[in-house]
Amino acid sequence: MELAVLGTEDFVLGFRLVGIRKVHVVEDSELESRLGTIMQDAGVGIVIIHNSSLQKLPYESRRKFLASVSPVVVAVGREEESDLREKVKRVIGIDLFKGG
Repeated sequence: MELAVLGTEDFVLGFRLVGIRKVHVVEDSELESRLGTIMQDAGVGIVIIHNSSLQKLPYESRRKFLASVSPVVVAVGREEESDLREKVKRVIGIDLFKGG
């Protein structure tokens, strides 16, 4: 499974530099449709999107994307998702944050 990153040119640049191949630069107007297309890609396990971009989606779409198990949508930014631990656990089947 691969990572996919969706967002502005500034947001995706760092991910592109570390070698992530599925990088999608999008404008706000095409955000929802492009995210829907990425969600249909069987090779994608995790979709990374900036939290501020995710907040621009309609409530129902945002809820649907965040509830997805495969691929998992992870929002990153200043307000980190509180349930990131659970999402990672759902994707890979183990709790990476568990100590000892």
